Amino acid sequence: MQQTIAQKIIAKAAGADYVSPGDIVTCAVDLAMIHDSGGPRRAKPILERLGVGVWDASKIVLISDHYAPCVDAESAAILKLTREWAAEHNILNFYDQQGICHVVTPERGHLCPGMFAVGGDSHSPTGGAFGAYMFGIGATDMAGVLATGETWIRVPGTIRIHWTGTFGPGVAAKDMALKMCAELGMDAGDYQAIEYGGDTIAGLGMMERMTLANMAAELGAQTGIVEPDETTAAYVQSAGADPGDWQAFRSDEGADYLTTHDFSANELEPQVAAPHSPSNAVDVGDADKAHIDQFYIGACTGAKLNDLEMAASVLKGRHVAPGKRLTVAPASARILAEAMRNGTMQIIMDAGANLLPTGCGACAGYGVGTLAEDEVCLASTARNFQGRMGAKTSKVYLASPYTVAASAVTGTITDPRDLLGDAP
Repeated sequence: MQQTIAQKIIAKAAGADYVSPGDIVTCAVDLAMIHDSGGPRRAKPILERLGVGVWDASKIVLISDHYAPCVDAESAAILKLTREWAAEHNILNFYDQQGICHVVTPERGHLCPGMFAVGGDSHSPTGGAFGAYMFGIGATDMAGVLATGETWIRVPGTIRIHWTGTFGPGVAAKDMALKMCAELGMDAGDYQAIEYGGDTIAGLGMMERMTLANMAAELGAQTGIVEPDETTAAYVQSAGADPGDWQAFRSDEGADYLTTHDFSANELEPQVAAPHSPSNAVDVGDADKAHIDQFYIGACTGAKLNDLEMAASVLKGRHVAPGKRLTVAPASARILAEAMRNGTMQIIMDAGANLLPTGCGACAGYGVGTLAEDEVCLASTARNFQGRMGAKTSKVYLASPYTVAASAVTGTITDPRDLLGDAP
């Protein structure tokens, strides 16, 4: 029987030779990732009522990123509870204020091809970039996983999204994601699995693949998976883990897909999504010239090392427009350190950017960098739902780091190719 990657991973986790879409199976969890917002403060009282601890502390990754660093007594109390819970349950894989969970987890070697993993966050499909089956679950389900090490799943069908061709200058995976949201819609995934493939995907680095897997959530999928290859194996090894038999976790030729969508990277333009949905994406030349107050480079889809380097390639020798603010929140402490070592952060700071601590921050409407009433932001984040980054009357446009940086220089939404083609 020919199987997709999703079927193979779920079958392994369920202890079965084969699973079919629609089957309901119980799976052993290889990894449970939780963070300070939806983790201990939600699961702790449930586990205490049940009178149980965690099933396997070595398979739990806990990251403080939403309320880190604390900005008031309430957020300080949440972080304190998180630290105490980690110590109580001997959670050695606890990363306190080291960056965004979706970036830190693979960065520290916790994700490998073939893993069946769950995360307490809707953007947990990011793990699919590494050939894992990873999806988000709520606090009650997560408490069940923490207690038993198992969860149930209805085996999804797989939607194949096939990309061919090569990007032009100033175009990135974020533009791919926004284009798919515009063309396919926010419910295209139908809570199934999305499998990304084609020569464009094969040519992407891991950080760009993470952006695509992450934003499978914006397409309404349960997860997004990229076929593991030599690039995957090399990253996993560099993170200190064993990629194992990654070749076993590729879709079989002739595997059955629910549907297939074809896209061309050759024709892809930089994208901008208007409020309040990623599906409102259009080519940058067709975007309205909105008044922008803040330009934000941050989040798991927009502040990895390659994202910061995209911004720096535009900002080098330039400065943020007068009266505007460019705010940058690197995705992890390690990324910030490397961006400082290789000169990327110096370029960004010389351009007049404000540097925020690593973490989710303003992307999720927490802490510093959030928006006031009626303010407008152009951001490299994944979501722009109403009130997402602050006050309910604020508005968020989405774009790639290239486009955010170029727009910060001119003060309005700008095609980054105009600046990349005319570097000072």
